[in-house]
Amino acid sequence: MNKADVIIVGGGAAGFFAAINIAEFNPQLKIIILERNKEGLRKVKISGGGRCNVTHAEFIPQDLVLNYPRGQKELLGPFHQFMTGDTIAWFENRGIMLKVECDGRMFPQSNSSQTIVDCFLNEARKLHIEVKYEHTVNSIKKKDSTWCINTNKENFFAKKILIATGSSIKMWKLLERLGHTIVNPVPSLFTFNVQDKRIKNMPGVVANNVEVKILGTNLESKGPLLITHNGLSAPAILKLSAFGALELAKMDYRFQIEINFVGKPFENCLKVLKCAKHDLAKKKIIKLARFDLPKRLWQQLVLASTINEDMIWADINKTQLEHLSTQLTKAVFKVEGKSTFKEEFVTAGGIDLKEINFKTFESRVHKNLYFAGEILNIDAVTGGFNFQNAWTGAYIAAKHITNKDM
Repeated sequence: MNKADVIIVGGGAAGFFAAINIAEFNPQLKIIILERNKEGLRKVKISGGGRCNVTHAEFIPQDLVLNYPRGQKELLGPFHQFMTGDTIAWFENRGIMLKVECDGRMFPQSNSSQTIVDCFLNEARKLHIEVKYEHTVNSIKKKDSTWCINTNKENFFAKKILIATGSSIKMWKLLERLGHTIVNPVPSLFTFNVQDKRIKNMPGVVANNVEVKILGTNLESKGPLLITHNGLSAPAILKLSAFGALELAKMDYRFQIEINFVGKPFENCLKVLKCAKHDLAKKKIIKLARFDLPKRLWQQLVLASTINEDMIWADINKTQLEHLSTQLTKAVFKVEGKSTFKEEFVTAGGIDLKEINFKTFESRVHKNLYFAGEILNIDAVTGGFNFQNAWTGAYIAAKHITNKDM
């Protein structure tokens, strides 16, 4: 019989972080992690292109929560208990220094996610946390005050359990049987599939300071935009996909977007173009990109404005100037589907947040049942925010688990 004080289901970021903190708060407790795969921390290893985007350099809770389409209100209190500065200190205390990149993302100075993986594995060994791999949970039941977990190999018993399995449909179904409500999952953080000759054959081209709107909705965002083989990506698009996850799913990912490539109103853009007509009269329009736009993108937007390759600025008429200003500030593109954003697949959906006590991350349905990470209906935009949610929830749950009588 496998008895423990605390059993953690899920050997990922939140699971290991919770286990390590529980063991440090109370070294007398027996802790077991159950992980279904041959190894744990898979998402940690591949995140951030193999560098692990640990957190984001945002140090004000009220500003940090704005990056969470779901969980914004609920995380404000928890972030006052444990947030970015605490995460940085936690890793520094274990000899891992983090660095801030220009966009605010934070990575280990080693530039390798293996640094984070090794930290967790070493801490778990040092603290005598038992990790059992290739254990798939088949059922979770409660008898009196004891939790009984049946896996494909053994049965486990504990007074307290923490579930940190991420976006696991199987686990959500098990929790539904325990009386929890599951918000149906839909994808978040995805790129837009766009087939349009204006952006064809230019993957890798980036336009900065772009404004994007989804027509027929209130959804809009700003930031860099990346042209890909299949369409559009980068923060301007990914933020829209996260905040519009539910709405865009209802549209079956078919809708229209309006892009302002230059971040200026139509009339302001038109004035700049009129000045170019005067100042660059003898120059070919297609040759000299305006507004710091990438040359290839500028050329395609010029051609889409009924302006031919050989036309010089002196010959452009009022209608063509207006067409060009429209392409630069109000270009409409048809989106026909989505694609996963690299390995950073995130799901909107999970345990209904009304059923969680966010002072403790304990279930309101069952005593001594805790959650951390993406198993909850919490998700964030890209940039280290999903990991910060995992660290915060796991830490607070660990603190509460060890503060109560076992």
